[in-house]
Amino acid sequence: MVNREEAYNLLTEYTKKEGLIKHALAVEAGMREYAKKFGEDEESWGIVGILHDFDYEKYPTAKDHPFKGAEILKAKDLPEEWITAILGHADYSGVPRESHMAKTLFAVDELTGFLVAVALVRPSKKLAEVSVKSVKKKMKDKAFAASVSREDIQRGAEELG
Repeated sequence: MVNREEAYNLLTEYTKKEGLIKHALAVEAGMREYAKKFGEDEESWGIVGILHDFDYEKYPTAKDHPFKGAEILKAKDLPEEWITAILGHADYSGVPRESHMAKTLFAVDELTGFLVAVALVRPSKKLAEVSVKSVKKKMKDKAFAASVSREDIQRGAEELG
């Protein structure tokens, strides 16, 4: 079992790109908020958010990510629920998202990427200043943050209910 500091250290051991580290921290924040909302363990959910893509920079292909990361996490004796959630955030893994944690991770992953993109085009570049209206407007613009899957954002919301 790892704590938040150990999870962050593992993230930064494998991930050097600032953008990927910020993405992991954004997903952590989202996971913590949903854990609070659902009455779940915020620490566990936050750690899953930090670690969900920790292997991506080193193993960026669908053949390897998140499978290599899952092997590393299994060796560190992380709970199976965490590993299953991390595997399930990648549709191509074939791992079903059955737990609330897994469904939330899938939903939060793409959404945080999109929200950060919306924030970065604002003059202040502050996430706190992003309105729901501006997010909805940017969602309709397929050229904006084109690499972010609107379908995954929609499906993530639907899976959460």
